[in-house]
Amino acid sequence: MLRFRPVLLFLLLAVPSLSAAAMERITLTTGFELDCVRREAISESRVRLYLSESDREAYVEIDNAKIQSIVAVDDVSPTVAPVSVIPAADAPTMSDMLSTAGARHHIDVDLLASVVQAESAGRSHAVSRTGARGLMQLMPGTATELGVHDAFEPQQNIGGGTTYLDQLLIRYHDDLPRALAAYNAGPGAVDRYHGVPPYRETRAYVARVIREFNRRKLARMQALVQEKKLDLRATR
Repeated sequence: MLRFRPVLLFLLLAVPSLSAAAMERITLTTGFELDCVRREAISESRVRLYLSESDREAYVEIDNAKIQSIVAVDDVSPTVAPVSVIPAADAPTMSDMLSTAGARHHIDVDLLASVVQAESAGRSHAVSRTGARGLMQLMPGTATELGVHDAFEPQQNIGGGTTYLDQLLIRYHDDLPRALAAYNAGPGAVDRYHGVPPYRETRAYVARVIREFNRRKLARMQALVQEKKLDLRATR
């Protein structure tokens, strides 16, 4: 069982319904968005947001105070892009590294892959304008603290980056947006603003990671559904 369970709740918050329908886009005070097909007030202070017309159990409940705006959007027809983080030739090795690091720290491997995608697009020798290096873009000082001697070596970088992300998840009690914001902007900024800081780059980064994470989970779900359909056809 993964220690990082709250990501499943956030998955619901950030993912549009699988069925195409008239939608409303809800923007939360945290800066994140979700699409819902229907709203239902359950008290004076809380509202239930349904994510699918066909599944009445697919909903989340949030405080009205956390809703910043509501706008109507066009029908949503979901599409899921192929799942890939790096060139196909290196994918098995990368997958093994992410799986090993994820298992060691009880972090969902798709979350780690999403961070790698957002940080470096799978380029092991990537260097940012601020000097962050490698797949999970470790700053030299952070890499040294984590025992990473060569930030361009994929296994070391993933090991160090996963350890750092785990530390942040523990620090922020598995609050994924805060942990990702701290990974991007530093814990000091998150602590100073008591949440995701109002930096455009950081907010975009957090949203990008969560969007990629959700895409991967949806792709896995759809692949399982397709596999079940093929199994049913084979048994007829």
